[in-house]
Amino acid sequence: MKTIMVMFDSLNRHFLPPYGCDWTHAPNFARLARRSATFDRSYICSMPCMPARRDLHTGRPSFLHRAWGPLEPFDDSCITRLQNAGVYTHLCSDHYHYWEDGGATYHNRYDTWEFFRGQEGDPYFGQVASPDFPEAIGRHGDQKNRMARQDMVNRAQMRREEQQPQPQTFASGVEFIGRNASQDNWFLQIECFDPHEPFFSPRRYHDLYPEEYSGPHFDWPNYRESNEAPDQIQHLRNRYAALLSMCDKHLGDVLDAMDEHNLWDDTMLIVWTDHGFLLSEHNCWAKNWMPLYEEVSHTPFFVHDPRRPQSDGTRRAALVQPAIDLAPTLLGFFGVEGGPHILGHDLGPVLESDTAVREAAIFGYHGDRINVTDGNHVLYALPATPENGPLYEYTLMPTRMRGYFAPEQLQAATLEPPFAFSQPCPLLRVPGKHGVAHEAGGTRRNLLFDLQADPKQEKPLNDAVTEDALRAHMARLMRECEAPPEQFERMGIGSD
Repeated sequence: MKTIMVMFDSLNRHFLPPYGCDWTHAPNFARLARRSATFDRSYICSMPCMPARRDLHTGRPSFLHRAWGPLEPFDDSCITRLQNAGVYTHLCSDHYHYWEDGGATYHNRYDTWEFFRGQEGDPYFGQVASPDFPEAIGRHGDQKNRMARQDMVNRAQMRREEQQPQPQTFASGVEFIGRNASQDNWFLQIECFDPHEPFFSPRRYHDLYPEEYSGPHFDWPNYRESNEAPDQIQHLRNRYAALLSMCDKHLGDVLDAMDEHNLWDDTMLIVWTDHGFLLSEHNCWAKNWMPLYEEVSHTPFFVHDPRRPQSDGTRRAALVQPAIDLAPTLLGFFGVEGGPHILGHDLGPVLESDTAVREAAIFGYHGDRINVTDGNHVLYALPATPENGPLYEYTLMPTRMRGYFAPEQLQAATLEPPFAFSQPCPLLRVPGKHGVAHEAGGTRRNLLFDLQADPKQEKPLNDAVTEDALRAHMARLMRECEAPPEQFERMGIGSD
């Protein structure tokens, strides 16, 4: 048996034909849905990029103990378990955060790996002279921004599609499939940074979305409210759609390889994303700073399981969390025993007969709202303490996205007894960074929504009974995660 997992970043389900979109050009996502089960209640877990990947490796939420960071020495990686069981593992990716201080321990868990550079502000091509900047709004409107500057340098060196990292990543994955199709017992992860911003794609994809736009360059929004002119907002949405169509084209290359090598009978295919992205919905751009509305937290997810061909072309309504459910699902597919601390669920019963595997799911950022859904309602819960504290991070790898923890933070660190999942290593407990999302307009409050009656989340509820039921799920799931005592205190939840 073998598995191909295609992972996108910032994929908004509302732009995909299998989820009801009728204006984007994504025929291969529609083709994928015909050859797989499409999940209708798929939710994120830890946010954003690297926390989601730590969840993927460990099969358990990480956001209650740690913000963005690498795999820890005590983490029980499912990729390592596959490797130790004789399953060959290979990673093809252009997700440049793997090369930074806060992600540098992930790719070495695979037998082999390939990386393709140049996404976003990846410090790739060196150029002392200032690049040519167009008249722009959004991130490119600030020519002093290091990321924007580097992005323009990178783009100048990648004018042809085949020079860009996404096509190279998929081509590498397809080549791996061709070399190894006749072999057994392998896992391939094709991980694409797109359609993450900036929304850079060749002209032929722009031409799929004709428009009469003469405004400033705009394909990289700032993380804030969307107060641009209507034509600018639609232009950015078109740029996202164009990049999505580029993703669709290269997803089609993988589907073609499945057809060419007759892999549908013995190969699991998984397609998912770490999170979505707001594209002016709720008057917001992006993620991170607002509550995790459905456009960010409710994600597309597709699985073809060769053992269950009857699930192809079906919809699945069970509540799932790919970030933590894929570890036990992959281990189960290859007949490899999972560790005792996995909290995700093997999705075999869902694929077989849409059998429920959980009552509720929690998700969020470290130190922000803790969110809970039962698939019908969602609660975005603010901390109960005015100062959003106490708050600590637990780690043996004190790095951030692009650097180390500050010395003044580490000076206040203490060595704490282990959690059960830390095997049983004592951990540094470091004062955490506080940050609580607000709504567009600057207000801060708990938000409860009925997802069936109000799918666009326009009418917050005042329903104490439903909120109490969701808070009970939250408390139970936090206990299952071994959330530290201060997380219960800051949320006003009894730890017992």
